[in-house]
Amino acid sequence: MPVVVYIGEKLKEARTKRLLTQEELAEKAGVSPSTVVNIERNNAEPHFRTIRKLAKALDVDPTSLLEE
Repeated sequence: MPVVVYIGEKLKEARTKRLLTQEELAEKAGVSPSTVVNIERNNAEPHFRTIRKLAKALDVDPTSLLEE
């Protein structure tokens, strides 16, 4: 059975800690602003490549966004 991964809270926490807006994070990561919004609201399960892009833009390890 597939595992569903939601990282909304961790992503928002990391983004706000770095004083970035959703739009700024989206631009740094090369994704659309709606992607960031949907992930933060847990309306979308991101692909791992998207998690890597977001983590790189936030200067964090991708696994830190996946931790419980």
